[in-house]
Amino acid sequence: MESPSLLRVATYNIHKGVQGFGPARRLEIHNLGHAVEQLDADIVCLQEVRSLNRSEAAYFERWPALPQAQYLAPEGYEAVYRTNAYTKHGEHGNALLTRWPVLGHQHEDISDHRFEQRGLLHVEIDLAGRSVHSIVVHLGLIPGSRVRQVQRLRAFIEREVPAGAPLVVAGDFNDWGLQVKKALAQIGMVEFEQSAFTYPARLPIVQLDHIYVRGLMPMGTYVPKGRIWWRMSDHLPLVAEFRL
Repeated sequence: MESPSLLRVATYNIHKGVQGFGPARRLEIHNLGHAVEQLDADIVCLQEVRSLNRSEAAYFERWPALPQAQYLAPEGYEAVYRTNAYTKHGEHGNALLTRWPVLGHQHEDISDHRFEQRGLLHVEIDLAGRSVHSIVVHLGLIPGSRVRQVQRLRAFIEREVPAGAPLVVAGDFNDWGLQVKKALAQIGMVEFEQSAFTYPARLPIVQLDHIYVRGLMPMGTYVPKGRIWWRMSDHLPLVAEFRL
């Protein structure tokens, strides 16, 4: 297969495929399936993805039989999922969907305390004969936790990703300051220099979702907007293109 000149990456916190709370909550996983397909990305990094949830499966008549990562993968894509958190009714975590072959993957627990279960998902992809590494992250809500989790992310990259290999780190960083950006810049990770507000979806005023790269040239970003998008999750997706 001919090697592409551009790589399109998307990151999306899907809020476990359900919006709202209590009796008013609604199932959005089917709409999210169409949305992921519309993003037309080579790599889709997802957070808050359910592998199973017995309570919600019993509540919603149309709950998919497949785990959410597999259900959301467009035709021809590979889906990789690893659990971050175990709950009373099931489990959820990070996922990566890609139209390119997966060479390998691994998970690392980066939980900082017992109240938040967090992890990173590392996937190596064969992009027309070129190895590209991708890491999906979902960092904690507490600032001090994020500092330590970024330190663990950096240590993981230095240990597991070859220095010369193209690398994408994407996800929900739960951080709208410069703390994460500065920490990742120290190991050569950059993002496109343009604000791309993704949260809250209905009226986005901060950027919690980011796509950082090393060994790739950032070309631009965009955030799909409008009612059809803000109804599906509390985050909007972020899409970025890079020159290989």
